[in-house]
Amino acid sequence: MGIVITKVSNKKDLKRFIRLNYELYKDNPYSVPDLYSDMVNTLTEERNPAFDFCEAVYFLAYKDGELAGRIAGIINHKANETRNKKDVRFGWVDFIDDFDVSSALFKAVEEWGKSKGMEHIHGPLGFTDFDAEGMLIEGFDQLSTMATIYNYPYYPVHIEKLGFEKDADWVEYKIFIPDAAPDKHRRISELVQTRYNLRIKKYTSAKKIAADYGQAIFELMNEAYKDLYGFSALSQKQIGQLVGMYLPILDLRMVTLIVDAEERLIAAGISMPSLADALQKAKGKFFPFGWYYLFKALFLKRRAKMLDLLLVAVKPEYQNKGVNALLFYDLIPIYRKLGFIFAESNPELELNGKVQAQWEYFETQQHKRRRAFTRKLK
Repeated sequence: MGIVITKVSNKKDLKRFIRLNYELYKDNPYSVPDLYSDMVNTLTEERNPAFDFCEAVYFLAYKDGELAGRIAGIINHKANETRNKKDVRFGWVDFIDDFDVSSALFKAVEEWGKSKGMEHIHGPLGFTDFDAEGMLIEGFDQLSTMATIYNYPYYPVHIEKLGFEKDADWVEYKIFIPDAAPDKHRRISELVQTRYNLRIKKYTSAKKIAADYGQAIFELMNEAYKDLYGFSALSQKQIGQLVGMYLPILDLRMVTLIVDAEERLIAAGISMPSLADALQKAKGKFFPFGWYYLFKALFLKRRAKMLDLLLVAVKPEYQNKGVNALLFYDLIPIYRKLGFIFAESNPELELNGKVQAQWEYFETQQHKRRRAFTRKLK
């Protein structure tokens, strides 16, 4: 029968598309599965506000009648217009170690992209920066996170054989939590508070922080991240969804806001306990027991020793002025009190010196690297 490529056209196909990743990595100790319900919401047009400015297609690959691979093709029109590009993205790509399978999958996306007038293909990328991006090329023996892609070492080998080249790299750090905030952070924090009339703002109510700064947090993200690779500004509909989705589940002790004298949001640091172990135990399912593992990781005292840095954003005019130090001056004692040993930075563009400079006073280990690949459509 050879290789057969089919387009996802119904709920049954979408279920196969999502669950292939679980099957391919079910015995892998480093992969962290997504929740099935989250994947349905992301990949379904009626549930994902990104479809207001994106279009997508999903393909399945069968070899001799057996499911052997998957890939999504995405066109983010907003990102293309911002950067004056005609790019089709590939994402949610998985395949067995068979070059005929991977080649057929990419050919399907490329043909779709060409039919839409696109000129280049790049990825792995999702609809927006809130989707996992970048193919792992170093750190295959490191536990993944809920916000990143894990893939087998043969994936980039296939990609390069297909003629793709490096477009951008992200690096990831393991950041060890010190016993106390570094003296340098304390001095810088005191200085920036006085010089710019800034102060730390904390909340104990998710409802209150959402009402006061929910909108502002994601507007700040749009402003701070606007020049980063592949970024497209969050729409109002997306912001509304994200405020309702994320703020209620955060431990607000691990959320620090910096405001100026007029109470305008200048910076935000949002982190949470790692859900990697809980998601592995849940195996992609919220029921019957997945909810318990997630609840335990988020809210019970016995939680992971690792935390995820989800968002560190500073208004552009305050970057390189020590505001990041003020964020971590507040957060480090909280991390120690909660028993965390180290933090996962999650992906940072390798050329983003502003971000990496904030770790210079910490013990760090660069333990992962991931890559976005690109190729001109033939």
